Amino acid sequence: MISKATLRYVRISPRKVRQVIPLVKGKKAGDAVATLFAVKKKASEYLIDLIESAIANAKRVPGIDIDNLFISKLIANGGPQMKRFRAASMGRASMIRKRTSHITVELDEVVKKETPAKEAGHKIKEPRMKPKAQDSSKAKKVIKAKEPVKSEGKKGKA
Repeated sequence: MISKATLRYVRISPRKVRQVIPLVKGKKAGDAVATLFAVKKKASEYLIDLIESAIANAKRVPGIDIDNLFISKLIANGGPQMKRFRAASMGRASMIRKRTSHITVELDEVVKKETPAKEAGHKIKEPRMKPKAQDSSKAKKVIKAKEPVKSEGKKGKA
C-alpha cells in the first residue's frame, strides 16, 4: 500500500456505493477517475474526491510515479444510522433508517517483474535435451483387426 484515503460519515447508503466499486477496482487511478466521471450515480462524486485525495497523499511519498498507481483496495462499510419515525397504519410508527458510509481506498504501485538476466541484457540459453535412443531390437507389434461379428436380427415366430 502506497497511500490510503478514508471518507467517513458520508450521507449515502453503503449498498449504493458498492454498486459503483466494481467499475473502478483494480484500474489505474487516472483511468478510474475518468470512468467515474461518466457514471451517473451520486456515489461516483464521492469516489472521485476520495481517489484524488489518495493520489495527493501518494505525491508526498518520495520516488513514486503517480502514473503507475492503481486501486488495490476499495471498501464501503456502514456507518452510524440516523433513526427517524413516521406514522404508519393503525396508530403505529415505523422506523426510517438514514444510513451513512465509511469509504476507504488504498493505492498501490504496479510492479513489473523481470528476471535479473533479462535486465542485464544477457541471453538465456535453454538446456539441451538429449534425443531418446530408439531400440531397433524390439519389433513393432502389428495389431490385426478382427472381423466384425455379424449379428442376426430378431427372429420372428413362424
